[in-house]
Amino acid sequence: MPAIFENKRILLGVTGSIAAYKAADLASKLAQSGAQVEVVLTQSALQFVTPLTFQSVTGRRAFLDSDLWGSEGHVLHIGLARNADLLVIAPATANTIAKLAHGIADNLLTLTVLASACPVLVAPAMDGGMYLHPATRENIEILKRRGLVFIGPAEGHLASGLSGIGRMVEPADILGHMRHALSREGILKNRRIVVTAGGTQEPIDPVRSIVNRSSGKQGYALAQAALDRGANVTLISAPTQLPVPTGAHLVEVVTADEMLLAVKQEIPNTDALIMSAAVADFKPAAASSQKFKRREGPLKIQLEPTRDILQEVAEFKSKSGFPRIIVGFAAESQMLKENAREKLERKCLDLIVANDITAVDAGFAVDTNRVILLDAQGGEEVLPLMTKSEVAEIVLERIVVLLGLGYNIDQLPD
Repeated sequence: MPAIFENKRILLGVTGSIAAYKAADLASKLAQSGAQVEVVLTQSALQFVTPLTFQSVTGRRAFLDSDLWGSEGHVLHIGLARNADLLVIAPATANTIAKLAHGIADNLLTLTVLASACPVLVAPAMDGGMYLHPATRENIEILKRRGLVFIGPAEGHLASGLSGIGRMVEPADILGHMRHALSREGILKNRRIVVTAGGTQEPIDPVRSIVNRSSGKQGYALAQAALDRGANVTLISAPTQLPVPTGAHLVEVVTADEMLLAVKQEIPNTDALIMSAAVADFKPAAASSQKFKRREGPLKIQLEPTRDILQEVAEFKSKSGFPRIIVGFAAESQMLKENAREKLERKCLDLIVANDITAVDAGFAVDTNRVILLDAQGGEEVLPLMTKSEVAEIVLERIVVLLGLGYNIDQLPD
């Protein structure tokens, strides 16, 4: 789990839905990540889950409506609301959504929401056609205009046996939205970061293409690390099997030419371009419109170079000043540092991340990487084997420094 949840005070509201069991999983994951989780259960939620369930996974008592009338009742909802960094209602029934839309505060949860000043996320859960009913839709629109963020619901099998829209989204999706909400005031707030990821595919015929082994994991980790620092992130991605980080604007591409076009459209006024995609160096000179048949005998494919994206970015920067920072990647099988340094200088990069693709525990298709960072000032940093998320954290810290938003470690006072 990301450090962004560490010591954050999360207020989790749980209302009366069979999806309440998912809220226990969500609370558990938050507590494991280091968050301080306070849970408020409505009276109807107690028909599905118990306070002990949440106390067991968070290590903290769960609050009930009856607590309003205890010795601390006159200030309980104020204390819960004012201490929270983020308030999440999951699941949120149509009834609770209606109460919030019309300012009805007849239980501890709705009182607390009215008293809150932190971001509020709502994950609806309801059966049948309740979500699509005009009353529910109008209530949701009212709350959206007030700044509440809605997550889902999803479509699928419902508790009644019907199928439709109304399922609460999975805890992992809610965690992604929470992560995004907590990061918006980060050091890269209002900065534009463009990340490319995945391996491009160059068609040979309608069913075959030239591909590489890139999984896109490093690029997606870089996009998430930028989001965690508050950046506005555009992720230009070749096909992958990875979930898109919550909050990233996804631009889907397939070929090197499509990636070049997308990059050129996105880089004006961009603070940093992180070119981590594995872009094909060659493509078929002419793709066939018909599938090649085995019986036609040996196949000869003439290849031609693809356009050099980083070279064209460098030319654009020389005229416009954007992107302000350019980070490249070098996947090499020999003379790693020499080839990476030459690429950095030839393409006017600010930083290059070099990795040896012959290493069995790093590079393509694995969760770890072993890289060397080379910068335009001649600096060199050899990183040990680490996860791709850890590599991404270090690269983003370098970008923060290059943008003049942080201190170089050598400049920190003793």
